[in-house]
Amino acid sequence: MQGTVAYLSYFSFGDNELGDDFLRFVLPHYSRAFAPGRLKGDLLIDVGSGPTVYQLLSACEAFREIVATDYTAQNRQELQKWLSKEPDAFDWSPVVKYVCELEGDRSKWAEKEEKLRRAVSRILECDVTRSRPLGSVSLPQADCLLSTLCLDAACKDLPSYQAALKHIATLLKPGGYLVLVDALRSSYYMIGQQKFSSLSLDQETVEAAVKGAGFAIQQLEIIPQSYSRAQAANDGLFYLVGQKLSQA
Repeated sequence: MQGTVAYLSYFSFGDNELGDDFLRFVLPHYSRAFAPGRLKGDLLIDVGSGPTVYQLLSACEAFREIVATDYTAQNRQELQKWLSKEPDAFDWSPVVKYVCELEGDRSKWAEKEEKLRRAVSRILECDVTRSRPLGSVSLPQADCLLSTLCLDAACKDLPSYQAALKHIATLLKPGGYLVLVDALRSSYYMIGQQKFSSLSLDQETVEAAVKGAGFAIQQLEIIPQSYSRAQAANDGLFYLVGQKLSQA
């Protein structure tokens, strides 16, 4: 579990430059995306949840049910620890308070945690390189897919990235929305002392792959980013919202 603990250290809000900057980029976007009158529905599937819940804190206000997924058992176990309120679970309360502040009432953070725990109905194994990412598990097609910092780490080359987008698109109903956040031109990232490779993608390649998987891009925002190469090598982050075409 050491790798998971090291990864979670990035999200100790206020203690890590890379993690803090990332959260201050992504969480306001998610707060706006899932605000009243915006994206909503019965089911949201989070593709590549990792051991984290920050990406679901606003979504639980807009979707009746959330299914979390991840490739590794240790990430799924860590997520379950938080959902089950185990004493050694990661403390997400500083991040939860920040999201509640974005949504207008910081004091509701404990209520928000309980709402998210109720909303997450299942934690499933997911492999985006498979044509059926959830294997034999059968779910209704989702109203929304969310994927944060997953695909460029999971895919070894551009064809596998293009295929992964098509694979996860099968989990989404026509007209449903894909909300995608990832790094641009990322070649590696560090978790503790361990180095992990990452697929380097530019904006044009991402746009083409998303369209090729049957989505119309509704929104795309990019921010430049430069950090110590001791933590990660990437030149930016992107936030993308796409809608699945009826003929996809």
